[in-house]
Amino acid sequence: MSGENSVTVDVVSDVVCPWCFIGQKRLDRAIAAADDVEVHVRWRPFQLDPTIPPEGMDRRDYMIAKFGSEERVRQIHARIEPLGEAEGIHFAFDAIKVAANTLDAHRVIRWAGAAGEEVQNRLVRRLFQLNFEEGANLGDHAVLTAAAREAGMDASVVETLLPTDADVEAVRTEITTASRMGITGVPCFLLEGKYAVMGAQEADTLADAIRQVAAAKARGELETAAG
Repeated sequence: MSGENSVTVDVVSDVVCPWCFIGQKRLDRAIAAADDVEVHVRWRPFQLDPTIPPEGMDRRDYMIAKFGSEERVRQIHARIEPLGEAEGIHFAFDAIKVAANTLDAHRVIRWAGAAGEEVQNRLVRRLFQLNFEEGANLGDHAVLTAAAREAGMDASVVETLLPTDADVEAVRTEITTASRMGITGVPCFLLEGKYAVMGAQEADTLADAIRQVAAAKARGELETAAG
């Protein structure tokens, strides 16, 4: 049970969403700024495009088909890159060769949550880095297993479970639930399961929201939220 001066933040995100990577960095800074509040972070699944086949697609072709032209794709990347640099992210968009289906990545993130909050946070950070800074294919089971090992998970268990259907429906159900809640874009930060902060907001905005919800919780003004 969380203490009175604590806030749980459920981050609905996809690990192939550049704004989610930026949001993760800004959340870290917000938590550091709101250092009088104990913040617990849980990562929740969302898929930007669940129609991508399990083996993935050529990312260049995929992005051109999605945005209309290579020039438009470059404009989008050029807008995001300096925002990433400001957060210490070195986006290497040209290094990403595969547009991955992230269902399996979300399964591993779910299993990491069972191993502990810090393990899950380490895994999510590593997956963002692998995709956006190293151009790794997040649909590749070997990549996911190695990331799990780096995060402190039992890699042999992950390697055994990935080829099975373990937790496929559970992850899909969570994604459906997010949609039913009205979440159509990510990242979305859900504070105490009640208050939503949409988009990769600045760290100060997130820190203020964390403090306000913590204060309301301490005053007993929040209804009990489902976990």
